[in-house]
Amino acid sequence: MNTNSEVTREIIERFHAAFEAHRADELDGLIGEGCVLENTAPAPDGARYDGREACLDFWKGIASSANLVFEAEEIWASEDRGIIRWKLSWGENETERVRGVNIIRVRGGKIVEGLGYVKG
Repeated sequence: MNTNSEVTREIIERFHAAFEAHRADELDGLIGEGCVLENTAPAPDGARYDGREACLDFWKGIASSANLVFEAEEIWASEDRGIIRWKLSWGENETERVRGVNIIRVRGGKIVEGLGYVKG
């Protein structure tokens, strides 16, 4: 793994850890200016958020939700791109969970793009 890939992976791991631990404030130093986020909902294309503050506000809202439980299935990085495959639960029943993936781009040590997809 080259230096760029190592930096990208470290940032993506910190990003996901903030969701798993419900530590929304840890996202502050991870999101870059000009960030673009495409959410998983509403279908078919998901809502789009433009700019650091819009992305940060959205992600902080999710990370601070105590009833949402994220679990990483896999985190992968190469160069400036990374992928998080995850499971999200909000209850104990099979119908209260979903699996998905985030495709993330890192530039200058910050997340500048996040594209979210779920299994429907």
